[in-house]
Amino acid sequence: MKILTILGARPQFIKAGSVSRAIKNYNTQITNNQSPITEIIIHTGQHYDSNMSDIFFEQMKIPKPDYFLGIGGKSHGAMTGQMCEKIEEVALKEKPDWIMVYGDTNSTLAGAIVASKLHIKLAHIEAGLRSFNMQMPEEINRILTDRISNILFCPTDTAVKNLKNEAFDKFNCKIINSGDVMFDGAMFYKNLAVKPNINLTDNYILCTIHRAENTDDETRLKNIFKALNEIAEKKQIILPLHPRTKQKLKDTNILITNNKLTIINPIGYLEMVWLIDNCSLVMTDSGGLQKEAYFFKKQCITLRDETEWVELVENGFNTLVGANKKTILETYKQVTNTPITNNQYTNLYGKANASDKIIKELIEYYD
Repeated sequence: MKILTILGARPQFIKAGSVSRAIKNYNTQITNNQSPITEIIIHTGQHYDSNMSDIFFEQMKIPKPDYFLGIGGKSHGAMTGQMCEKIEEVALKEKPDWIMVYGDTNSTLAGAIVASKLHIKLAHIEAGLRSFNMQMPEEINRILTDRISNILFCPTDTAVKNLKNEAFDKFNCKIINSGDVMFDGAMFYKNLAVKPNINLTDNYILCTIHRAENTDDETRLKNIFKALNEIAEKKQIILPLHPRTKQKLKDTNILITNNKLTIINPIGYLEMVWLIDNCSLVMTDSGGLQKEAYFFKKQCITLRDETEWVELVENGFNTLVGANKKTILETYKQVTNTPITNNQYTNLYGKANASDKIIKELIEYYD
């Protein structure tokens, strides 16, 4: 069996690394009457990341891409169209049994379109997620990709319910609750985590802000940083600052008024895992970091108006605060220094074996 994996951003490589390791493990255990799995990886280049050097792949124990398309920095339409053209060329050459895509990027949609047009079976990992905000490009990408997939690997019960509510069980596709490959990765990388070379106090807060709905709205951005400055009067906040957010702060004259609001440059994933594992609280507008906070049993304050990970909110592990200063401060007082206990923790995202389940389902699909 040959799988063509389509990736476009560093987080997707980290997720896909778990499945690649599962493929490697499967190939080492097969008997003489079983065929090995070949994985061909395409990096579309959607998000150029200078941190993704050869050292990155070695440290993260991730296979290097077989193809690099170098398509990025364009409009949504131009980017997706050029990706379709180049991915199709590779697919015709490699003749895979499956095309595998992750999440909700333009790379994901392009890979899905190629699979559909060439009648190659399509597997969508992280299927069924919904923000119910059709203004988000990611929402369009994930809905369209789900609709033309043969297997939908859902990370949660909620994702399965979303698909059934949209009548996906009436379509010619298979819906699987595989658990979350991010959970697989988090547990794997926990043992490889590296402490960053920064000055840290006890019980620091880890914060990230990068989403356009916050950075492109001056009022929202100012309210968030007013709240962060106030919180930093009592507790250190570590904020790895995305370059785009840094520029927005400069453009809008938003000041960091407290030196305990510690701005650092973007860091590697292994350092980020260490910071998550050792912090007292997470504040973020990132989708992935909401889950990673839960994986490491940390409360999360989400600086958004909605989230795809509604089960975290429903179970009391995550609180949506938008960009309202008063709400941010009130929520902080409620959840600070209240880590998730073992008794509270439930397997919302599986048991860190999603990648093995995915490979098993792909193999059994033809049986």
